[in-house]
Amino acid sequence: MPNELNRQMPFSLQAEQSVLGSVLIDPEKFNEVATALSESDFYLDIHKRIFNAMATLSLSQNRQIDPVTLTNAMVERGDMDEAACRSNIMAIVNTTPTTANLRDYVNIVKEKSLRRQLIDASSEISEMAFNDAETVNTAMERAEQLIYGISNDQNDNELVHIQKLLYATHDSLIELSRDPEKYKGVQTHFSGLDNILVGMSKGELIIVGARPGMGKTSFVLNIAENAAFKGKKTVCVFSLEMSGEELVKRMLSTEAVIDSTSLRTGKLTQEEWARLGLACSKLAECNIYIDGTTETTVARIKTKLKRIKELSAGGLVIIDYLQLMNDPTSAKNGRTAEVSSISRNLKLMAKELGVPVICCSQLNRDLEKTKEKVPTMADLRESGSIEQDADVVLLLYRPDYYDQKQDQQNRAQVIIAKNRHGGTGTVEMAWDPAHTKFSELSNIEEPG
Repeated sequence: MPNELNRQMPFSLQAEQSVLGSVLIDPEKFNEVATALSESDFYLDIHKRIFNAMATLSLSQNRQIDPVTLTNAMVERGDMDEAACRSNIMAIVNTTPTTANLRDYVNIVKEKSLRRQLIDASSEISEMAFNDAETVNTAMERAEQLIYGISNDQNDNELVHIQKLLYATHDSLIELSRDPEKYKGVQTHFSGLDNILVGMSKGELIIVGARPGMGKTSFVLNIAENAAFKGKKTVCVFSLEMSGEELVKRMLSTEAVIDSTSLRTGKLTQEEWARLGLACSKLAECNIYIDGTTETTVARIKTKLKRIKELSAGGLVIIDYLQLMNDPTSAKNGRTAEVSSISRNLKLMAKELGVPVICCSQLNRDLEKTKEKVPTMADLRESGSIEQDADVVLLLYRPDYYDQKQDQQNRAQVIIAKNRHGGTGTVEMAWDPAHTKFSELSNIEEPG
């Protein structure tokens, strides 16, 4: 086995020189380089200093980047003496074969940088693993965050010319006209909701907010069943509050129309056993994956989802619920900062994986003190960033939860409080508590 300590850190001297040399030959190239690379992506300290000096010159008015101005800037900053600086800069220019392949040079430098980051992360993970003073769960969560951070660094943030986007948009519109159903996104199969949302699109973060007892878990499980069975989609459900077996019991109660209490006690009639068998057969045909891990992070969820290959062909992710998740890297800054980080990372995950992500969220207790008790986005608990990161916010409200005497027994409202790509409004639905099932009503309020 090779000695790890004798291995040279990954880097390409020629690629780093060619990136910097391309800028010295054609200063207009600096913006292209600066968009893809940062100072830390260079391995050699001299190259870090040169890049930093170039950045300073590019931000200064009436100062162009060339060997003379760069040498002068570095000498003024005390990076090195004039003779050494001039020698290094001329060596870089002379070893640059052409500026035409700048993109390739940049990609090589970036790849080597990511490899070094992986090595550094692996070293830190190893130290944590050997450190008995740190719990293994904390070490694993930190390891996940380190790898997740490196993964995010790969995102291509370059500007795209509108012409390229126009071609892509035009092609997608043609495909949409040919097969409208195929490109609608994931449907909830609640027609009133789908009429407003027009499906849940790839990369969307959908927040389902409600106070405890409103049925948010049942609501998202109903959507999961609909998407998997009616829409033939792959659905991944993460429950931080209930075990996988408990979730399946809820699904069976809904599908077999068996009172949830009967399922908990096992006291079923012969007819109910027959319906249960049919429901089991039906659900077994669905492509649903369930994770009942009680503590998790976005990084851990993302790692698990990447193993589900069918998800990339079109699917749905459901997480119940946000406030039970944690983020070790931001927890030290307080719960609000931690929830903000979780919310942002959920959106990034949805975008990276190209699937809609539904995440349940608790609402603030202060809602109970209001007269009407109808939720708004301001009631989202612990962080305003949830509202900001979400593409869609659905709020559940059941009038009979607060007033058993009023005339809307077993009715529910799905309030579409935010819809980044369309209208808002309220969808009236029926709620069947015995079978944990939401269903449609004919009196649907049009979007506002």
